[in-house]
Amino acid sequence: MPIDAKVVSHFTDRADRYNRSSRWVSDPNLGAMLVRLLAPTTDDSLLDVACGTGQVSTNFSGHVGRITGLDITPAMFAQADEILDEMVISSAESMPFEDEQFDFVIERQGIQFMNDATAVGEMVRVCKPGGKICLVQLCAVGDEDKDEYHEVLRLRNPARKNFYVRGDIEALLRTAGCSTVETHEYVSIEDVDAWSDNGAIPEDNREGIRAVYRDASDAFRKLHAVQSEDGNRFFDNMLFVVGVGTR
Repeated sequence: MPIDAKVVSHFTDRADRYNRSSRWVSDPNLGAMLVRLLAPTTDDSLLDVACGTGQVSTNFSGHVGRITGLDITPAMFAQADEILDEMVISSAESMPFEDEQFDFVIERQGIQFMNDATAVGEMVRVCKPGGKICLVQLCAVGDEDKDEYHEVLRLRNPARKNFYVRGDIEALLRTAGCSTVETHEYVSIEDVDAWSDNGAIPEDNREGIRAVYRDASDAFRKLHAVQSEDGNRFFDNMLFVVGVGTR
């Protein structure tokens, strides 16, 4: 499958400030949660899909024997050189690996830019029997907040193809063939103005994001515990759903 030039352009523009673009990017508590859920050993191999600057892989350094990173954006990859044992530039929808190569396969905030069902199917294919596949995605809670929240995500990431609500992550893993699936939740409190200042979107989009929060419904405000300092700077309790499937 060809590499998506729009996604590469978006993340090339974001690469220099990516590691400081969101609290969750380098949140040690979220990282520790992922290590705890997968419980790897130093004999295990890990594939980090859409690895970007290697922030997820950093949490697994010393916990696994080998880390392979896969991404399509060289400008992001360049920052992961000292973290990864191997770097592969490839689309996740068609990975250049043989079947059953890795003990663990993980992705965080990557499949929304892909044909997600195909990419998750590939993650299952390259995972060893009994191994685990982990998906970490920002999600709306449900029907009450999805329209507003998905508009916020669309404005921040115009290259995005997919938007999720609770339940979607489990469904992706089960459809891809995982024998068992468990899901967990993690909330990251984000300064929305800092979160939207990613270097890849115009100011009009940032103002559009502020407008969604400024005019938010009561249900959205309650579910996201929205706080506002001055009507222009907002804080949002953003929900991550962490799905762990066993091959």
